[in-house]
Amino acid sequence: MPEYSTRVEWVGGHRGELSGSNGAVMPFSAPAALHGESGLLTPEDAFVGSLNTCFMLIFIWAVERLKIDLASYDCEAVGEVKEFLDRTSKFSRVTLRPRIEARSCGERDVERALRLAEKYSLIWQSISSEVILEPEIVIWD
Repeated sequence: MPEYSTRVEWVGGHRGELSGSNGAVMPFSAPAALHGESGLLTPEDAFVGSLNTCFMLIFIWAVERLKIDLASYDCEAVGEVKEFLDRTSKFSRVTLRPRIEARSCGERDVERALRLAEKYSLIWQSISSEVILEPEIVIWD
């Protein structure tokens, strides 16, 4: 069974350093609105970003298997936080808005790749937040 690990180290204030099992090292902070530093990765951005990056990589995997000639892919992801009366909060929804350009295929082929990416995205399948997919697909001849 695969395992993934990270390590965090406090470096002062509301700032730390995240090390991943793949070798990446990233400084992070609380959001600026919560006494953190701007310009650094936040846990909230990391959460939304983990879904966005995982979905993209699995989409690319699906495109390769379906032999789709992908011209471009970019995706905005927006996480909505619900705040409760007891001052706790939770991501209630994450909306993915991929813009996909492909050549010499049908829109249904790209939609199939999107469905496969949803099904096989480890992060998508692991979170309890609602995930909404709003793709924009452009097909070139």
